[in-house]
Amino acid sequence: MIQRTLYVGNPYHLSLELGQMVLRPKDPAAQAGRVPIEDLGYLVLDNPQISLSQALLAALGQANVALVVCDEKRLPVAQLLGYRGHHAQNLTYRHQVAASAPLVKNLWKQTTVAKILNQAALLQSRGLPADDLRALAAKVRSGDPENLEAQAARKYWPRLFGPDFLRDRHGPWPNAALNYGYAVLRAGAAKALVGAGLLPGLGIHHHSRYNPYCLADDIMEPFRPFVDQAVAEWTDQEPDAFELGLPLKAALLETLQVDAHFLLITRPLALALAQSAASLAQCFRKEARNLAFPELFKP
Repeated sequence: MIQRTLYVGNPYHLSLELGQMVLRPKDPAAQAGRVPIEDLGYLVLDNPQISLSQALLAALGQANVALVVCDEKRLPVAQLLGYRGHHAQNLTYRHQVAASAPLVKNLWKQTTVAKILNQAALLQSRGLPADDLRALAAKVRSGDPENLEAQAARKYWPRLFGPDFLRDRHGPWPNAALNYGYAVLRAGAAKALVGAGLLPGLGIHHHSRYNPYCLADDIMEPFRPFVDQAVAEWTDQEPDAFELGLPLKAALLETLQVDAHFLLITRPLALALAQSAASLAQCFRKEARNLAFPELFKP
């Protein structure tokens, strides 16, 4: 089932009644609403006057709804996920923790190759040179010791957003839009990993002791070009807009529902994240060797 992404940007009190999330407005002129918990996949709270009940929090956790909280700048700053996500969770944990160095390095190689190829596909779709990125993808070795991911990035970003653009989370526009889109994508990746019975904090490449979502940051890498595409299309339509307003946020939230193409099937990106996470769990359990990552466009 395709689950909804719900954005709440006005003052509401959110509570639980009979399996539904009830939205009661704090502004008498606004309308109330109800949403079945089972229909929710992602809930984004983007107003400092939003309040919610503990019963609702528990229900969201039990349903593995990714709850994203925004700060005073209206940027995603935290997320909540449930503990329980998969019937074989403890078994998968043990395999994940015991994964050998060669396996981990091979998984990172596959992840890096998929990311670079999707970056190349996006450039080509916009009539920009991409053959050199594909050449780099073909040279990636286990663990990417030459850091070809970074070499590809140095070619990719100036072509996508102009020769003066530098990808920096604190940098000028459209970095803020990319940050927002990646935060939403990260929540989706973390939700998918929990659903597959994996530990989101135990990464295959990212290893910061202060990062509780290292594996989410790993698995989302090949999906980043989906966000890049949304931001690039927005800047095409609104070349003079330099604000992360509600219309752009809505477009970035919709990224979770865009088509992602596997070899034989096409599915929404949120479900593609779940498929990639499930394939990663299979690799850890030695039931498969190859990760399933989608392509940005139909093969």
